[in-house]
Amino acid sequence: MSTTATFLRPRLVNLYIFAFCAAMIGIALYMEQALLLEPCPLCIMQRVFFIATGLVALAGAIHNPAARGKTVYGVLSALMAVIGSGFAIQQIHLQMLPADKVPVCEPSLSYMWEAEFPMKRILKALFYGDGSCAEITWRDPLFNFFTIPQLALLGFAMLAAACVWQALRKN
Repeated sequence: MSTTATFLRPRLVNLYIFAFCAAMIGIALYMEQALLLEPCPLCIMQRVFFIATGLVALAGAIHNPAARGKTVYGVLSALMAVIGSGFAIQQIHLQMLPADKVPVCEPSLSYMWEAEFPMKRILKALFYGDGSCAEITWRDPLFNFFTIPQLALLGFAMLAAACVWQALRKN
């Protein structure tokens, strides 16, 4: 087996996917704690699906299954990444709306939970976002162009591609 083939063994690829997801969560926590950027409901859902993608890949790395199992783990992790990208796309859509079309801001999720808002209202905020999701509070420092959900979408796209490749590969 060549060095490249050893480097791309299914177990290692799953570990790379897990590490990428862990890095994305680390960056999100840094932005929340150090940069004091409060995550909106759609940001939270994107985190959930970065974690889900990473955990499926980690399970695949630990299990290290044969061909059929490798395909199952690849498809499941790709599905998690695709769902996560849907939340990123929804947030990008909200950020592109004209100011008069932006939905009203809801209270924070923690307040809604503590004040025992109806679950339907909490879930609506999580799945569709609100006005806080439309705010652009940060742009990348290098190009001053990309927003957080745009970078998350790029991350999800790379993850989905790696997961699909993992699912479809022969070795």
